[in-house]
Amino acid sequence: MALSVEVDGDGFLRDMSQWNEDVMRELAENDGFELNDEHIKYIMEARRMFEENGTVPAIRVFAKHFGMDRKAGPLYELFESGPMKKIAKYGGLPKPTGCV
Repeated sequence: MALSVEVDGDGFLRDMSQWNEDVMRELAENDGFELNDEHIKYIMEARRMFEENGTVPAIRVFAKHFGMDRKAGPLYELFESGPMKKIAKYGGLPKPTGCV
């Protein structure tokens, strides 16, 4: 499926200002990933934290924010491998660096 926005080689938005909830769903659908309300809750909170701090939160910090231990088991169950990468990608945020 052709995306309505321009993405880099990894599927991250080239222009963060193009993000909206339709784009979020389109990015996920393009990956064959189905979003539900719980996924969206985490994506929206990551966007809020990014706006506040200017960086994509580290997985440990993000998990702690939701009262999870540093292993972030519930995030890995929900998003499978690399939860912060998917959260950032579908949230229109920059590609996270380090442990994701």
